[in-house]
Amino acid sequence: MIVSHLELVDFRNYASGTFELTSGTTAIIGDNGQGKTNLAEALAFLATLSSFRSAPGDALVRVGASTAIIRATVLDDDGRESLIEIELAAAGRNRVQVNRQRLQRVRDLLGTVRVTVFSPDDLILVKGSPGDRRRYLDDTLVALAVKYDTVRLEIDRIVRQRNTLLKQAAGRLTDEIEVTLDVWDAKFADIADQFGYARSTLVARLAPMVQEAYEQLAGTSTPIDLVYEPPWRSSGLGAALAAARPLDIRRGVSTVGPHRDELTLSIGGLPSRTHASQGEQRTLALALRLAGHRLVTDRTGSAPVLVLDDVLSELDDHRATALLDHLPSGQVIITTASELPPAACADRILRVRAGHVV
Repeated sequence: MIVSHLELVDFRNYASGTFELTSGTTAIIGDNGQGKTNLAEALAFLATLSSFRSAPGDALVRVGASTAIIRATVLDDDGRESLIEIELAAAGRNRVQVNRQRLQRVRDLLGTVRVTVFSPDDLILVKGSPGDRRRYLDDTLVALAVKYDTVRLEIDRIVRQRNTLLKQAAGRLTDEIEVTLDVWDAKFADIADQFGYARSTLVARLAPMVQEAYEQLAGTSTPIDLVYEPPWRSSGLGAALAAARPLDIRRGVSTVGPHRDELTLSIGGLPSRTHASQGEQRTLALALRLAGHRLVTDRTGSAPVLVLDDVLSELDDHRATALLDHLPSGQVIITTASELPPAACADRILRVRAGHVV
């Protein structure tokens, strides 16, 4: 899969910008604050319909404009060309067209383009909250099969409804509350058991790939462990919800379920979040991204577009060279504020200044 042409109108600091991208490696070079990450953000938005910087939709529209446009020409592995157009509204609903045909639901675009982004913020995969690691797993599941986006949205909806009911209970379980909880718990248990299995299977597939990627980047053989074993999975969520009901009523929130799960990461048998050095943590975060990219490529038969957003500056020379030496095949976009190391082997170089290609 290749994005051959990208056009931005009133997106972030781009009043108007056009980028011709190569099927190999394209380097985007420019000083900080000139729009390099904005370009990476636009590419990722094509795949996820969200900002990898966790920015709200209105922040993507240039100041003073009411809408922004992301327009891209995408070639699949058979050479078929598709035109994707996304109109982002500063206020109101976004619109998406594929080959000039408007999609009834914006989220129907998911799966049309796949993009893997490496950014300095990826350190949160190791140092951040359990929610950051859950998001990594779930985003990878969606990249593998779009149906999982619907599943996680449904889980979010059920948890919201259940929490509203628990708050209404105000610490007291009435017959009416109990009957309604039984209904929501049955729905929750059914979909969560399926989702927990999908996460568990994903972690089992990722683990050896993360191990291999970490060793390639670090240049050393170090045991890496990924553990996803939420206690509720041993008995099923239905039984776990029943056991936790008194606590849920008392606290007014759902205390067990996939929305509370943790993916535990270890380096050399020790928790990576608390015992690993910054260099080890960053290497593990990169290994997680590389493993996800490789798994999606293997399972779908098509390599996602790979975006390295200002990552090289965060690595020492050894790890930067190792990363570039072990990049997977396919389209690669590298953004950097400094000149490229020789190992980058860029096929095309674009220089950006104040939202313009110069």
